[in-house]
Amino acid sequence: MDPTEVGILCMGLLLVLVICGVRVVFAAGIVGLVGLVELIGWNGAASAVGQIPFSKSVSFVLGLLPMFILIGYLAFHAGMTKQLFAAARAWIGWVPGGLAVASVFAAAGFAAVSGASVATAAVFSRVAIPEMLEAGYNKRLAAGVVAAAGTLASLIPPSTILVIYAVIVEESVGALLLAGFLPGIFSAVVYALIIVGWAMINPDAGPAVKGIGWGERFRTLPGLLPIASVVVIIVSAVYGGWATPTEAGALGAFVVLVVAWMNGMRWPSLKAALMETSKLVVMIFSLIWGVLIFGRFLGFSGLPEAFATWILSFDTDPYLILGGILMGYVVLGMFMDAIGLLLLTLPVVYPAVMALNGGADVSAADSAFGLSGGQCSVWFGIIVVKMAEVCLITPPIGLNCFVVNGVRPDIPLTDVFKGIFLFFIADAATIVLLILFPQIITWLPDLMYG
Repeated sequence: MDPTEVGILCMGLLLVLVICGVRVVFAAGIVGLVGLVELIGWNGAASAVGQIPFSKSVSFVLGLLPMFILIGYLAFHAGMTKQLFAAARAWIGWVPGGLAVASVFAAAGFAAVSGASVATAAVFSRVAIPEMLEAGYNKRLAAGVVAAAGTLASLIPPSTILVIYAVIVEESVGALLLAGFLPGIFSAVVYALIIVGWAMINPDAGPAVKGIGWGERFRTLPGLLPIASVVVIIVSAVYGGWATPTEAGALGAFVVLVVAWMNGMRWPSLKAALMETSKLVVMIFSLIWGVLIFGRFLGFSGLPEAFATWILSFDTDPYLILGGILMGYVVLGMFMDAIGLLLLTLPVVYPAVMALNGGADVSAADSAFGLSGGQCSVWFGIIVVKMAEVCLITPPIGLNCFVVNGVRPDIPLTDVFKGIFLFFIADAATIVLLILFPQIITWLPDLMYG
C-alpha cells in the first residue's frame, strides 16, 4: 500500500476511535505505532516510539507548562480569584449587566496567571455565579458568561495551549505569548459589549450594581497587586528579553507562592495545588507523547505534504480555503477537547496553511494573506487557538459547559448551552476580524522581533 494511503487510512481510524470515546493519548499512540510498523517495520517503529517520550520531555520550553499551571492553582488556593472578582465588581458593576461584565474581566485577569481554561471556568463557577444569582441575574446569562469567559485563558499569556502549539510547530514561544495578549483582551471586550447589549434589551436579565462608593473601590486595588506583578514579570521578560519565558514562569510562580503564604495559605492548600498541577501536567505530557508518536508516523507517510499539495491545487480564493479548514475545526471540536484537537490536526493542517500563504520564507508582499512566513505561523497559531476556544463551549462536548454544570448542578446543562449562544456568535465575529485585520495579532511580536 502507498504510504500516503496508509496515512489516510490511519487518520480515518484515529478519528473513529476518538469519536467512539477512546482517549486521544491512547488512540494516537496506538494508531501511530501500527502505522509505523506498516511503513518501517517493527524494529524501526519500536525504536522511534521508545525515544519520543524522553527526547521530547527534556525540552526546556516544556518547563513552562508546570510553572504556568502552578501559578493558576496557587492563585486559586490563596483566594486571589475572590479579590479579582471583588475589584471587578466594584469598578465595573455599575454598567448594565455589571456583574457579568465583571466576571469577564475578572476571568481575563485570572487568565493572566493561569493557562488553563477549564480551571478558570471551574473557579468562577464558584466565585461569580452565586453573586449573579443572588442579584437576580438570569441563570442562562450567569452560566453562559462563566463558561465563555473561561476560554480567555487559551489566549491571554501565560497560555498552556499556546505553548503546546509552539512545541508542535517549532515556533517561538515568546512571539506566541505576546501575540495572544491583544486578541485575548479584544475577545474580553467583545464579550463585555455583548453582555451590555443583552442587559440593555432585557434589564431584568442582568441588573447593574448600585451603591458602591469610591472608597470601597480603592480598597480593592491592593488585592490586584500579586496578579499585576505576575503579568508584568512575564510580559516584560518576554518583551524585554531579560529572562526566557520558562524562567519568567518560574519567577511568577515564586511570587504567587510568596503572596499566597503571606495571605495565610499553609501546607494542606499548597499540597492540593501541587497535586492538581501534577495531575494536569501528566495529562498534558501524555497527550503530547501520544500525538508526537502519531506525528512521527505522519512524517513517514508523507500525508502532510500530500494534503498541502491538494490544498494548493484549488483555484480559488485562499480565504475561502482557510474558511473551509476552520469549519472543519468547528465540526471536529464538537467531539474532541481543545488540546487533543490541535495536537491531532496541526501536523497535517499547519504545513498546508503555510504553503497556502506562500511558504515559510515568503515575504509579506508576495504572500496570499499579506503576511511573511514567520508572521503567518504566529497569526495562524492565534486563529487556531481561538477556534479551540470555540470548541470549549460548543455542544455536544463543550467541556467548559460541562464544568459549569458540574460545579452548579442546579443549572441544567441545556441552560448552560443556551447561555453561551451569543458568546459563540461573538467568537465567530472575533475570528473574522482577526483574519481580516491580522495586525491585531502581529503588532506586538513585530515590535519585539522586528
